[in-house]
Order: sequence, then C-alpha cells, then structure tokens
Amino acid sequence: MTDQIEFSSFFKLLNSIKEGDSEKISLLDEKIIEFKNGINSKSFLEELGSIYLAIGVTELYNFTNKKDLKDIGLIDKEVWDSLSATNQQELPVYLANKMIEYIKENKKVNEMSKKWNIREGEIRKHITKMARYITEGIIDVIE
Repeated sequence: MTDQIEFSSFFKLLNSIKEGDSEKISLLDEKIIEFKNGINSKSFLEELGSIYLAIGVTELYNFTNKKDLKDIGLIDKEVWDSLSATNQQELPVYLANKMIEYIKENKKVNEMSKKWNIREGEIRKHITKMARYITEGIIDVIE
C-alpha cells in the first residue's frame, strides 16, 4: 500500500465547527453519511478509517448527549469524569470499542475483503490500530 491515508481535512472540518463555524455542520453531516457508507474510498484502509470517523463522531455525540462540537469542546474535567462514569468507560476506550463493534456487527471485514480483493486477515490487522488512530484524532480536536 503506497498511498498515504490522510484524514486531516476531516479533522480540520471538525475543528472549525468546534471553533464556532456552524455553517459547516451540514457539510459534516454529509461527510458522516458518505464515510459510513464507504463512498469515495480509494483503498480498504481509507474505507476503514472513513467508517471509523463516521462512527467516532456519532458516538461522541452519544457519549456526551450533545450534537454541538462547540459545546463538547467546552466540557470540563468534572463533566468528562461524570460522563465516563455514566458510560462506564472513558471516551477514548468507548469510541474505539464502538468502532470495532460496528465493523464486527456489520460484517464489514468480509464486505471489504470482497470489494477490495484483499484477504480478511490483512484487513483484521488494521482494525484496532486504525481505531486508535482515528480516536486520537477526534480526541485531539475536542481538547
């Protein structure tokens, strides 16, 4: 795999919304739908990362009970601790687990294997690593 997987434009979009650019919210909603369906991916790794981005942002909303990234960015440590207690795990673990659960429950490994003509084992090698990478990116944006 020689193409580099690059999601910085998505993280910049998240950050601009967190910083108050509410005009971009509809673009984010479109991207989430596009990513969740693996549309426009150029490789299985890009598709996996895209799916994880869609799941990660959606689950961030679920974890916080907020759909406003600006509000989420303003959450203080005490509230994060309370949310972690309510959700029975801290946000990074929660997000990564939700991403991995989604892949398993929706049989995405098999689907991507057929779509990209890649062995399932090759895809499975990246499931946890990609979940960590995407989770770190989301956490960096909201901090």
